[in-house]
This record gives sequence, C-alpha cells and structure tokens, in this order.
Amino acid sequence: MPVEVAELACREGHIGLITLNEPGTLNALTEPMVDQMQQALNNWAEDSRICLVVLQGAGERAFCAGGNIKALYPALKNHRDPETAARFFTSEYRLDFTLHRFPKPVVGLAGGIVMGGGLGLLSACRYRLIHPSATLAMPEISIGLFPDVGASWFLNRLPGRLGLFMGLTGARLNVTDALRVGLADMVIETEQTSTLLERLQQERWSGETAADDNRLFRLLNQLEALDYRALAPGHLEQHEQTIARLSAGDELPAIVAQLLSSESADPWWQACIETLRTGCPVTAWLVWNQLRKGQQMSLKDVFRMELAMARECIRRPDLAEGIRALLVDKDRSPRWSYTTVAEVPEDIIEQHFLPVWDDATDPMALDSV
Repeated sequence: MPVEVAELACREGHIGLITLNEPGTLNALTEPMVDQMQQALNNWAEDSRICLVVLQGAGERAFCAGGNIKALYPALKNHRDPETAARFFTSEYRLDFTLHRFPKPVVGLAGGIVMGGGLGLLSACRYRLIHPSATLAMPEISIGLFPDVGASWFLNRLPGRLGLFMGLTGARLNVTDALRVGLADMVIETEQTSTLLERLQQERWSGETAADDNRLFRLLNQLEALDYRALAPGHLEQHEQTIARLSAGDELPAIVAQLLSSESADPWWQACIETLRTGCPVTAWLVWNQLRKGQQMSLKDVFRMELAMARECIRRPDLAEGIRALLVDKDRSPRWSYTTVAEVPEDIIEQHFLPVWDDATDPMALDSV
C-alpha cells in the first residue's frame, strides 16, 4: 500500500501510525495517498481511543520528496486536464492544514530527502524529529511552481531573510542547519525509531490532549541524547551573514542581481546560486510576494492564498515546462516564459493572488477542519 495506516495499542490508549510507503518514488505524494492520509486523520480526530499520531516515511532515502509532480505532467501538458492538478493541490493543502490544526499531538519522523511537500508535512507536525541523514529544501523555483504547502507561513518564521533565500535558491539544509533555524526540534538516530515507538506504546495515554502532550514532551526529552558535535557542519553558520546582506533591500531585481554576482568557492553556495540563475523568473516574484503578503495572514488564509497561486501556475506554461525539463525529458534546459526577473510584468504576478476566498467559498473547506 502506498500509505500504511495502523493503530498501535499502548498500555492505555492507542497511537495512530501513518507510514508513507512508496520508497521507489521517494515517498512522493499522489492524490490517493493524500486522500488516504486525510481519511485516517479525520477518523482519528473523532476517535477517543487515538491519543497521538506518528507520521513517518518508509526506506532510508526519503521521508517525502514532495508531490509526485511527474505524475501530474500529462494533465498539465497543453492544458489537457487542469482540474486534475487543481484537485491534487486542493487535497494536499487541506491535508497540511489538518495536520497543523490536529486536535491531538502529532510526531513527524523524517530522514533522507525532506523537500517541498515533505517539508510541508514535517512543518505541520507538533514535534519534528529528524535523522542525521535529513536534507531539507523548497526547490520549486526549478520547476516553475513556488514554495507552497504552507511555506508562506513557515519560511516567514525563519531568521533574517533565510526564507526568501531558500525560496529563491532551493538551498538544501542539512540536519545541523535545520536545528539552527528551527525547522526541526531534535535529532534521533534512524535505529531509534523503532525504540521510540515501543517506548510510546509502554505509556498510559489519557485521551486528554494537554496531559498527553505534556507526557509526550517529557518522554521525548528523555531519549538518549545525540552528540550534536558528531553531526556534519552546517552550511548556514558559514553563510548566514552573507545571506542577510545580499538578501536585504526592497527591490527583488536588485537582490537577485546581488546574489548572482556573489562569489564563493563553497560548492553549496555555488549550487544555490546556480539554481537561482537557471530557475523560473516568475517563481522568484511569487516567492517575494507570498512572503510579504503572508506576514500578516492567518494560517488558514495562507493556504487559501497558496491554492490561488497554484491554480494560476496550472494555467500558465512554466510549471509544465519546468516538469518537462527536470523530470520528463531531463534536459535541464527549461524555456521559461520570461528570461529574467526584470522582464516579468506586474500584472502576471498579480493574477496569482486572486481570488480571495472566505469560509463560504473556500474550495478546501478549511472552515470544517
């Protein structure tokens, strides 16, 4: 099964366990996977036996590489079936919002690739535990999309303008970086996962959210501490001042120019800047605007904004072209609708931020979550 759903009996109460089980595709999400997870969460939210939820990915290579956008390509190509793609994004965002607002503690266990929709899932969990192998990123600029799944919320909460930098460059953060900026709460060894689940099953869970959350917090803090000095050095410690300096300012074209003209012998930095150089110019503007607008938005309105943005991306040519270049033909030579950030008309960007939905018109029905 692409998603395995289990209920683990404890000394008292039960744990709901969701395992993404498509390791061959790096646990990339499809619409049926999203729907199955949503159904499980809906059931558990009302089930008094279920006291907490654990979300993990099968295999060592990935927690989740995001949405299976390659599977969406036939629907996007030549605008053959835009509603299929729109339905996927609608379901995915509703799932993420459900996790953010779930009435019981949720533990995310993530290792390997945690990108795009995978980072959206992890960021929505109450407790975010990662393995030393974890690599976190929002690389949507490479496919002509934008950092979605609530990224307008969680990227805005990173220090300085790191969220902007991540969106513009698809920067890959390692485990040390993730801890440094608060995208993860703690690191556990991969082999500790089964031990943790066994430990959780030994507890008496009350079904009272506050009490169970307090018990879970204390239990996690009692885990065998990892020697953080043994982790790989972070990239941000070396570059965060440069990121802050080059990403400062009120004009996106100037910021992009500053970043592109930067020089560094560090391969990590060079990869970031190359991604920006070859990335979609429209996406750069979407990142800029979604972060600015998202600063004053509720989480619910963030997801509504992002769904409007995604639907416009479906209508425009860049998303299909980005998927073609990266995942279908794999020539890595996308022909974007505009070649530079400066060329993108303002009205093109504005179209991504309409309509404005409310509880009565929201296609995700977030008012019922």
